[in-house]
Amino acid sequence: MKSSRHGSPWTGLGTVVAKETADHLSSARMRILEALVFLTALYSAYLAIQAIRQTIGESPFLFLRLLTMTEDPLPFSFIGLLGFLIPLVAIALAFDSVNGEFNRRTLSRVLAQPIYRDALLLGKFLGALLSLTIALVALWLLVIGLGLLLLGLPPSTEEMVRMLGFLVATIAYGGVWLALAMLFSVLFRAPATAALAALGTWLLFSLFWSIITPIVTTLIAGPPEGILGPRLIYLDVQQIIDRLSPNTLYAETALALLQPATRALGPVLLSQLEGAVLGAPLPVTQSFVLIWPQLTGLIAATILIYAIAYVLFQRQEIRA
Repeated sequence: MKSSRHGSPWTGLGTVVAKETADHLSSARMRILEALVFLTALYSAYLAIQAIRQTIGESPFLFLRLLTMTEDPLPFSFIGLLGFLIPLVAIALAFDSVNGEFNRRTLSRVLAQPIYRDALLLGKFLGALLSLTIALVALWLLVIGLGLLLLGLPPSTEEMVRMLGFLVATIAYGGVWLALAMLFSVLFRAPATAALAALGTWLLFSLFWSIITPIVTTLIAGPPEGILGPRLIYLDVQQIIDRLSPNTLYAETALALLQPATRALGPVLLSQLEGAVLGAPLPVTQSFVLIWPQLTGLIAATILIYAIAYVLFQRQEIRA
């Protein structure tokens, strides 16, 4: 007969979060990753600022252009670099979070303390998420400071709200990859295997998902073209499959928030454009309404993946 647990299952959660956050922020791995992300992202923002200063009167959203412009020699904009690098940082933070404890034979000793598995796993996840959040907030403030210094004017209230929403979406996007890396850390005892599985999933969504989506859509909905042109059912199914990727959800969120003229994130019928002023910026509240499904999708994916990892971790046998 199993003995009932005494006290709260979250006893010691704060201690685990504090320890994990301190370990991450002081580790050489985190410092190298931060240097990689900060240098490339800030260089991208600097190149964008130089281009903006030459066309300073062309846009009322200069700080938003700072995040979306692409300038040589970098092939990505600021948001493109974040979309590419954030999963790598998240995977590096969490791929050995659980199996590392198994391999060091410290997990049984930790759980011998008044700490349940619930608090340990959640503490590890929140510690990694807090470390990632601190790094992203610091980068966000550095970009704003760089813009203030080189552009010579402050961002408007609407720009600050949009950039803050983008920061929240970036943290949610990182949370998905943290949860996924932690899931593989629970599934595989070898950290190298967990890292390869997480990186393979990242490559699938980053490079190959756009190739897989049309193939799967054709198998489900038939050919893309009909007698009268593109088939609406094909476009709808393609959009649904494409949005199974966190990269797509993040890209659509960034597009709607940082390019205010965006009025839709999918196929649009002509009847839906009646009365709309094409090219006019959308109010910030409407942009948040537009990206609400994408943002909640990222958060829901994080919760779902973490819940799977939690169930698997609870069922594992831990020996001294």
